[in-house]
Amino acid sequence: MTPAQLMMPSQVTQSTPLLDEIELPPALELLAYEILGSSLLNWAIAVLAGFLTLAVVRIAVGVVAGRLEALGRRTSSEGMGLAAALLRNVKGPILLVVALWAGSLFLALSPAWDRRLGALVGVALLVQLALWATGLVNWGLDRYRDRQLAEDPGVATAIGAVGFIARVLVWSVFVLMALGSVGIEIGPLIAGMGVGGIAVALAVQNILGDLFASLSIVFDRPFVIGDFIIVGDQMGTVEHVGLKTTRVRSLSGEQLVFSNSDLLSSRVRNFKRMDERRIVFEFGVQYDTGYARLKEIPGIVRQVIEGLENSRFDRAHFRSFGDSSLDFEVVYFMLVPDFGAYMDVQQAINLELYRIFEERGIEFAFPTRTLHMYLDGADAEVSARLAGAQGSGAEFSG
Repeated sequence: MTPAQLMMPSQVTQSTPLLDEIELPPALELLAYEILGSSLLNWAIAVLAGFLTLAVVRIAVGVVAGRLEALGRRTSSEGMGLAAALLRNVKGPILLVVALWAGSLFLALSPAWDRRLGALVGVALLVQLALWATGLVNWGLDRYRDRQLAEDPGVATAIGAVGFIARVLVWSVFVLMALGSVGIEIGPLIAGMGVGGIAVALAVQNILGDLFASLSIVFDRPFVIGDFIIVGDQMGTVEHVGLKTTRVRSLSGEQLVFSNSDLLSSRVRNFKRMDERRIVFEFGVQYDTGYARLKEIPGIVRQVIEGLENSRFDRAHFRSFGDSSLDFEVVYFMLVPDFGAYMDVQQAINLELYRIFEERGIEFAFPTRTLHMYLDGADAEVSARLAGAQGSGAEFSG
């Protein structure tokens, strides 16, 4: 027995004996004329029963849904609202099939048409159950997303992917049930789909690679929507994580599109998850800076950094003797990850160091090179003649 036969009442295989119980007047004897084994009277009653069934079911669904909505508003019950929404999601074609079945109860159908109508009703009910199941899945996922979205923006990505997979699974199950209800053996079909699935997987392995990469991004969450990431020499804010690609908005405004598999195979730097920012910068002072002033510089730097908000001093050292400067290295931490805040603090440090060094006579170094020239013999004589000519303003030619 098929699922449709289990779900549906048995069909009436003989005509309802209305004409045997009712004595028709001669003017109505035309109603006794049979079409496809049923009299015109039976056909008229079947049509009327179908319309009445359609109207009654529609009215009943509307009334019950309205009552559930009103009860849900009074009790603030989400379950009542969900039940009302599912009832209102009953599709018209499904009701039409049920009305056809109700009308067929008054007809004498052949066993073949009886099976076909039973299979049609079974498929229609399975479609409606699949729609309800999809609605339940969407409701549950949307409810979870709304609760978690404020804490974790990445939940939107996860819910989208999980919802897609859940809907595919739901419809796959109901399609197999529908095929079974019309008498198709689904065992060999599933086996054939398994063999064909291997061939398809080999043909679309790149697409499947991106699909599984998107699932890895969803569940492992190396980044979520709104994170600022750097991939190679590209950087920007994540806008969308899809089944095949991830879209990033760059600092210059254009949209960058990354393949999910390529993205996961790269080194991704996620700046959104940075709690503190470590800053290292260097500067140099001239070689003629005295020892006493040179020794004061680390303390000056420390005092400047500790006087600024959102910064924590780490160290300042006279690091090395450069080609044209005495080099210092400074390390401090920004207590907030925002890049704009870091630049504001660095600017304040630079300005304050410039002011203090100016007051104390400490000069910043810049690239310079001193040449020492030694002249003797003929070169010294030529140099002296040139110097004398320049002093007197005379021209010289040699």
